[in-house]
Amino acid sequence: MNNKFTGLFAFLLIIILVWLNFNFDQPDFEPDKNISQTHFSTSRAFEHVKAIAEEPHYLGSPAHSKVRNYIVEQLQKMGLEVQTQEGYNLNATGVLAKPQNILARMEGTGEGDALVLMSHYDSATHSSFGASDAGSGVATILEGIRAFMAKNSTHRNDIILLFTDAEELGLNGAALFIEDHPWAKDAKLALNFEARGSGGNPFMLLETNGKNARLIEAFKEADPDYPVTNSLAYSIYKMLPNDTDLTVLSEKADINGYNFAFIDDHYDYHTANDIPENLDMETLAHQGSYLMPLLSYFSNHDLNNLSSDRDLIYLSLPFGEFFTYPFDWIMPMVVLAIIIFLGLIVYGFKRERLKLKAILLGFLPLILNLAISGLLMWAFWQFCLYIYPEYSEMEQGFTYNGYWYIGVSIFLALSISFLLYHVFRKKVKGASVFIAPLFLWLFLCALIAVYLKGASYFIIPVYFGLLQLFVMIRQKKPNRLLMALLSAPAIFLLLPFIWSLPVALGLKMLFVTAILVCLLFSLFIPVFTYFRKLRPFAVLCFLIFNILVFTAHFYSDFNTERPKPNSLVYLKDLDKNAATWYSYDQLIDEWTADFFGEDPVVKSSTEPNFSSKYRSGFKFRNEAPLIPIPEPGIILEKQGKDSLQNQKYSLKIAPNRPINRIDLYEIKDVDFKDFRVNQLEAGEIYLGENAFHIFKRRWKERLLTYYAANQDTLRIEFTIGKEDKPEFVLYESAYDLIANKELKVSERPEDMIPKPFVLNDATILKKIISLKN
Repeated sequence: MNNKFTGLFAFLLIIILVWLNFNFDQPDFEPDKNISQTHFSTSRAFEHVKAIAEEPHYLGSPAHSKVRNYIVEQLQKMGLEVQTQEGYNLNATGVLAKPQNILARMEGTGEGDALVLMSHYDSATHSSFGASDAGSGVATILEGIRAFMAKNSTHRNDIILLFTDAEELGLNGAALFIEDHPWAKDAKLALNFEARGSGGNPFMLLETNGKNARLIEAFKEADPDYPVTNSLAYSIYKMLPNDTDLTVLSEKADINGYNFAFIDDHYDYHTANDIPENLDMETLAHQGSYLMPLLSYFSNHDLNNLSSDRDLIYLSLPFGEFFTYPFDWIMPMVVLAIIIFLGLIVYGFKRERLKLKAILLGFLPLILNLAISGLLMWAFWQFCLYIYPEYSEMEQGFTYNGYWYIGVSIFLALSISFLLYHVFRKKVKGASVFIAPLFLWLFLCALIAVYLKGASYFIIPVYFGLLQLFVMIRQKKPNRLLMALLSAPAIFLLLPFIWSLPVALGLKMLFVTAILVCLLFSLFIPVFTYFRKLRPFAVLCFLIFNILVFTAHFYSDFNTERPKPNSLVYLKDLDKNAATWYSYDQLIDEWTADFFGEDPVVKSSTEPNFSSKYRSGFKFRNEAPLIPIPEPGIILEKQGKDSLQNQKYSLKIAPNRPINRIDLYEIKDVDFKDFRVNQLEAGEIYLGENAFHIFKRRWKERLLTYYAANQDTLRIEFTIGKEDKPEFVLYESAYDLIANKELKVSERPEDMIPKPFVLNDATILKKIISLKN
């Protein structure tokens, strides 16, 4: 091939490889309502999503029972015997709820070992319609099991359908199943369908208390068409505080399982925008493409032989390829790569193709690239937060125009990369320029081999880099198309992580994206170092960077398609006979201005953050009108003493209005000896032998959050040290702010939605509880 055109073809090949990376990893969607009854139909599954997500259906809401009845009806239509499981559950973080799980069981020909298909049917509190999270999971199971039954084939293992409740509150439904249902002892493996956004590829994430080898091998044998997973994502998932129902099964009952969850369009997560229209149909089809082969495989596979004593590195590639190798290979692969690297350096010096000065100078553009790109992108995002303060209203940390900013980060880093290597190209030529990047990558892979083993597959592009170095030493001007082909693995292994990291962890991670892009670019130095000019690439990337910045600005505002999240609560202090408006918002808008004024002064609040996932506290407050709200009945009584003269107490809290939650906080540090809520022993759940240190908290620390499904009396029994006095702060909340006729709060405009993850749209009663009451 004429060397003049190899550069053009190499550049086009890189573009094609990037395009391939974002395609061919997900099924296409075409309306398939009339497909054979024995096949999974995405269209039929979507009908379930629409029925489930007609309105918010959190535990205690009017629609909650409607959704439960719908699921029961659909299961009964299939001829399944359905049961519900209801009971109080208190989790390890002090969340009390009374979930109602839905269960059905299909008996197999074996001895009773069971495969569990699970998803949760409750939506996030107060405003989410729950189409993706997790209406999509319920719909996937309903349609999948219908198609499975239509085949009328026998299966060895029992199949338990478990639709849990109160997952959004504290995984209470899953815990109730494990602790109190007789079927739990038969469960050997679970497939859990979840969502943390409204689109994108569902990732497969394992849950196991042991090693992953047999689970991964079984997953590979089941042969789903579009596997999307890697061992790095699993390693990161295990380090994050985000749990699913499957975590409960794994931790409480040692049940292995697979999560299938998608995270794209994270801005829809837990919001009023989680509606059927925003659920990607390709994503729903992808969930079905997981369920059907796995259900067919595991319904007949030995479920008692899935625990393992060895781990595998695993990753998926475009076109459905799935690659694995043992953890035992990690360190030998790193050591071998280092030996080859050192051998190539010696070989390069013998052939006089490597120069020590050029090698040392080669570290300058590499280090400067990483530092400048990371710092500039960090500073750029801080500048964006300054000039677009409305971004801070997105609790998820991912804005509606977030994808444009990911592009901004990528092309800023590429522009700096091309510019720096253009500046240094006359001083660092040939094979010498690639020594520094390979040294850095080998150093990172050595660290990964010790501290983040799931990411050890990053050594693979390093091996291709070593092959490129060999070619660069052998040839003065290697074929650039060949170099581009050898760099291809770097795109397939790194680019998905680069793209998904800010989606999963928020745009605050954009500087990490920039650094990762620089690392990826360093593996393409064998391609671009042989281009005659690099400045045009830098200019092109900087031009694209600017276009993306302006595009992001164009989509930075809030409107009906990108509604602004805001918040408002009404708090009445029964002891002070005073009422206050509160908001978590950073900015006042036309709706909240009616309560705080156009330019309110930020006032500190002494109220807690009510267990907000992102620890958001109130920012604005203003005096509110006093209105009559039925007060709860509260009885705190002494119940005698124990053998050690510690004082026993009982506390009864009876709501006198429809409520949604009760929060109980401790005013001062108290030495709790035991603590029971509605006959549930907190010590057994929290601490084991070192009982109740969780209650030895500082001022305003939460003791208990009760999510009410009705107006049941909350009964608490506790024992405290003989020198202590019980004194609590009670917050009783109802999501009825807008419905309250006395307050006359208007509906939000169409370009606004309730802020998620916080106690919102609520009327709150506050009261001190002590013996003097």
